[in-house]
Amino acid sequence: MEHLLSALTDITIDGVALWVVILIALGVFLAGFMDAIAGGGGIISVPTYLIGLSGLPVYYALSTNKLSACLGAVFSAGRFIRGGYVNWRLFSPAVVLALVGSAGGAFLQLHTPDFILKSLLLVVLPVVAVVTLRTRTWPDEPGQIDPRRQKLIIWGASFIIGAYDGYYGPGTGTFLMLVYIQLGRMDTLHAAGGAKLINMASGLGSLATGLATGHVLVGVGIVAAVASIMGSYLGAGLAIQGGSKVVRPTVVLVLVLLTAKVGSELLFPGLWG
Repeated sequence: MEHLLSALTDITIDGVALWVVILIALGVFLAGFMDAIAGGGGIISVPTYLIGLSGLPVYYALSTNKLSACLGAVFSAGRFIRGGYVNWRLFSPAVVLALVGSAGGAFLQLHTPDFILKSLLLVVLPVVAVVTLRTRTWPDEPGQIDPRRQKLIIWGASFIIGAYDGYYGPGTGTFLMLVYIQLGRMDTLHAAGGAKLINMASGLGSLATGLATGHVLVGVGIVAAVASIMGSYLGAGLAIQGGSKVVRPTVVLVLVLLTAKVGSELLFPGLWG
């Protein structure tokens, strides 16, 4: 037992103790599972990284989260593309706009003081959680809308929400779905296909910025990515009617822990150091 405990603390990945990496992977696994059931996996994965990498600036947690989230998004987007649920004429320009927006958002994030990022986090994540966990009904058929207006809505939303994804990220897929369906008048499957594609593109844009500036812990991110893919696969493959009953209390618990952690850091800077 002592040898096991010693290994968990002595072995490191990117300078992070193995036991911390395992906890991060478990949190990201749960995030992938949640995302497959109800969306909004970033509500769990971002706080998980922030708590696990609390000894580093916030940029490292947010950028490393992008690596695991991006790899998971590639698999998810591929499933919708193979199913023919992506309107390429509509979403090809949106991909470019999302890439540009997310790269700009990530650049802005890296120039935002750590204190401000943590303060914003206490406001943003609970709001995103409320929006994500609200019960919604999604349409099976597209609504009536002028094609030119739809393009402006889809392209504008992809750029703006892509920038948000680069700056923070949690809830991006949910926000895209809401805009594509409520304003863009798309049906659920094609909106989901477009949202997954844009989520992947914006994630890649912000990830590229994080890699270029050296704020991505690649080893930790890859381990977490494997956990994320496993969680997504399990969540999508299981027809669990009580899935949301697990998701909701988990989100509340994680947000309470994060609020206590970040709040104590802001009030007592030396407490965790």
